[in-house]
Amino acid sequence: MTNSNHISKPHIVLFPFLDQGHIRPFLSLFSHIRRRHPDLTITLVSTPGNIIITRSILPSFLSLNFHSIPFSPELHGLPSNADTTCKVPFPLIISFLKASESLRPAFENFISSLSYPVHIISDPFFSWSVEVSRKYNTLHSIFLTSGAYSTTVWFSLWLKVPLGLRPSVDDEFQLPELNVKIHISQCSKNMLEADGNNQWATFFQRQIRLCLQSDATLVNTVEGFEPMGLQMLRKWLSMPVFPVGPLYHSASLLTNNNGIAEWLNTKPPASVLYISFGSQFTVHARAMMELAIALEYMSHPFIWVIRPPLGYDIREKFKAEWLPEGFEGRVKLQKKGLLIHEWAPQVEILAHEATGAFLSHCGWNSTLESLTHGVPVIAWPLLADQFYNSKMLEDMGLAVELARGLMADLEREWVQEVVQTVMGENNKGKELKLKAREIREVMETAWKEDGDEGASSKGLNDFFQFASKKIIDKQDMVFS
Repeated sequence: MTNSNHISKPHIVLFPFLDQGHIRPFLSLFSHIRRRHPDLTITLVSTPGNIIITRSILPSFLSLNFHSIPFSPELHGLPSNADTTCKVPFPLIISFLKASESLRPAFENFISSLSYPVHIISDPFFSWSVEVSRKYNTLHSIFLTSGAYSTTVWFSLWLKVPLGLRPSVDDEFQLPELNVKIHISQCSKNMLEADGNNQWATFFQRQIRLCLQSDATLVNTVEGFEPMGLQMLRKWLSMPVFPVGPLYHSASLLTNNNGIAEWLNTKPPASVLYISFGSQFTVHARAMMELAIALEYMSHPFIWVIRPPLGYDIREKFKAEWLPEGFEGRVKLQKKGLLIHEWAPQVEILAHEATGAFLSHCGWNSTLESLTHGVPVIAWPLLADQFYNSKMLEDMGLAVELARGLMADLEREWVQEVVQTVMGENNKGKELKLKAREIREVMETAWKEDGDEGASSKGLNDFFQFASKKIIDKQDMVFS
């Protein structure tokens, strides 16, 4: 039997899903681990294209190893360059998810080549890695890059597919084990239409069930922000759950070179509405037109990260015909609005004192970035866990929902009313701002290390204590 007092330090293998929205929280997690454990060997495993992008945004002073594993998307009916979700048309996303399972042989070969002990920290979309972990007797943890509440609801719903929702049934239904009510409009089309045997259902049900076999779960959230969500998740998973958020990666500085800081500096505090639906999502043309008309005639200035409407390639050149005639020129001339057609430094915009609200699709990264800076949310969830993030934020008094779903209709009068409710000096607006400031304080102290330990600093430390004990147990089993 080995002497447990002289256990080797584990080689940590980070295995995020092939999407920058998943990879960036993994990078932030890595930076916190590296600061506390500078002597650990840590390797991030991904495809060549994702590694190139990741290297470019990782600060040079952080020592992270990379291991590239081959991926041939064209063998699965995907574009040859589609090694990340942003290069995959939405109708092919399920093909991409299934194709990602082809990474297993190369991943397994890599794990088998490493010296014992190994600790795999994987994305839930790569939950099949728990089977690799069991084969080589390594420690395995899941890192949820989404929130506790939304993940639990989303997992629970997929395990109930087919949901059997028909027009004859109530629009709202209960998830008894979670004591949560969900409206059918908060279920994506692929979930409502899943019969339990189709590609969506079989992929997600398999990954979720494998998640349940992991040794521990890390969550990108904060204990004081999501106490109910974490309680639900802990009960549902029946394994140790460690909140270690907020984790997000800011890749740029907001400088006057891009004109955004200079423009924001001319605006009064909390006066600007920031609008973005994430790097991969957009709204349909009719709603885009109504939103533009509402923005032009409301009193608040705005920054809009705008992409081609639904049904078009999100990466193609934006056409003026998708907006009211002369719209961009007028709002620019009047210094009323700033349209950004490619990428925006979102964290820095949200951190600016002029930003007063965020019209968002409620992706989890965007949600954390907004609330970390005390900015209330105007919610327009489009699909997947965004619906449950929006629901939680509204229940907590941090958001007002403007619309719901990819094909939601929008009326300019309603846009103006919601914006005024959130950003105005009315009772509702004041309550939202106060609650957002309270959550900002929770977020700001999460990683505190001096004096009283922050909740997430404690979460990560507790996680490593748990992991050390588990590795000792496993090493004793291996060498006994």
